Amino acid sequence: MPGKELFALVNASLNGLAGLLLIVAVILIKKRRYAAHGWTMSLAVLCSAAFLVCYVVSKILYDTQTLKVPPGWFRTTYFLVLVPHLILAIAVLPMIVMTLWRAARRRWEAHRRIAPYTYGVWMFVSVTGVLIYFMLYRWAPAMYPESFAK
Repeated sequence: MPGKELFALVNASLNGLAGLLLIVAVILIKKRRYAAHGWTMSLAVLCSAAFLVCYVVSKILYDTQTLKVPPGWFRTTYFLVLVPHLILAIAVLPMIVMTLWRAARRRWEAHRRIAPYTYGVWMFVSVTGVLIYFMLYRWAPAMYPESFAK
């Protein structure tokens, strides 16, 4: 597997794992397993941070695959997923920091007020990140092999 595709797979895997950890963390907090929730959220943050590092490195090292998707319904659909993903990926970072800060300071009421919004945006970014991987590296090359020929 060439480097660009490997980075994309690692990035999608980190996004997916972060999303799964978020789901587990919500289950744990509903069961009042606070310590396990905290550890699970810490792992989700680490996965997202590792994603961010890998994503930036991949963008520095490789060109973008998006340019190869030919115009038409698939490209339009791809951008309809990509644009909100990018906007919310930028927005979620300060939300995560604020939510973690409030938890670290034991400001539980303030933490509880923002955590559901942070969770929703973070889940959207994680799920659409995996969807974007499939659209760009699996489905588009299968549908438009002439555009993705090496």
